[in-house]
Amino acid sequence: MNENSAAGVNTIAEILSEPATWKSCLEALDKTGELKSLNEKLLKNVEYVFVGCGSSFYLAQAAAASWSILTGEKARAIPASEIMLFPQLFPLPCQPVLISRSGYTSEVLQVAEYLERKLKLRTLAITCGKDTPFEKIASHRIKLLAADEKSTVMTRSFTSMLLALQALAAERGQREDFLKVLGALPGQVAPRLNDMQVTVRSLVDSRAYADYVFLGQGPFFGVAQESMLKVKEMSCSYAQCFHTLEFRHGPKAIVSPETLITFIISETGFAAEVQVLEEIKKLGGTTLAISNGSNSTIRRAADYSVELSLDVPESARVGASVIPGQLLGFYTGIKKGLNPDEPRNLSRVVMLETK
Repeated sequence: MNENSAAGVNTIAEILSEPATWKSCLEALDKTGELKSLNEKLLKNVEYVFVGCGSSFYLAQAAAASWSILTGEKARAIPASEIMLFPQLFPLPCQPVLISRSGYTSEVLQVAEYLERKLKLRTLAITCGKDTPFEKIASHRIKLLAADEKSTVMTRSFTSMLLALQALAAERGQREDFLKVLGALPGQVAPRLNDMQVTVRSLVDSRAYADYVFLGQGPFFGVAQESMLKVKEMSCSYAQCFHTLEFRHGPKAIVSPETLITFIISETGFAAEVQVLEEIKKLGGTTLAISNGSNSTIRRAADYSVELSLDVPESARVGASVIPGQLLGFYTGIKKGLNPDEPRNLSRVVMLETK
């Protein structure tokens, strides 16, 4: 098998290219000044509603949490299908932000048509596609062409679109300090990719797991959801996601020696989340802790640990926190003899037939 046809060659290249892609996208947005222009055009004093499907919905969750933290404004995430099937649940007034990597996702296109044509709302579309139906429907656009992928699963497109939306939130919240640290983020994450790979490969090589659980709170819950999806997509493994403290309320019954529980630990909820890590470790599962910094408790309770060690505020670390989950999905898929570039039963663009 030659290098170009090797299983997962595109996916791993795209994961490892994330810091460089962030740098390219953020520099392009700064050069054009489009975020400043958008901030002047988008609605003020209303709730922001982030809409997507699959990975883009999990991105919406992380973006909505980040938006509220950085701007102080209300924000929420809603799956596009929910608006299609239960439009009466859509909150008004609001500023819709629609997310689709390809710009062809059928549910998001239908929602865009509904919001623009029927509700007369001026939507913001963010995509990595070029000349797509999505951007032609929406009133405002952010296009991150450099973040698109060859592989089926979203990796660098997920994190790049998240950082772009965080940058827009920083513009809205007049957070020049945050914009500067986002610019510094790629240079800090790139040198840490090798250590992440070493830790995750060691974990995957150690044994097989029957169940993968991902836990996170606040803006890290969307990242935990996305990490869960990467393991499902790339390795066809059974995976679940919960809010960290909610895992104690019933779901912890599933913990066994065949369970890998990944904790994406926040700084804001550090003490409470580490306490759950200790509790779950005592139940006999294997634990992976992803945090910005460690302490003696994490070192005792985590079988494996990824320390990001980033000198940026907590919200700026959200995108980087998903990379270990992407690597876990990738290497688990490779170990199972699968091709992460072309996951089973999946296509790069989901388009539903309408009658």
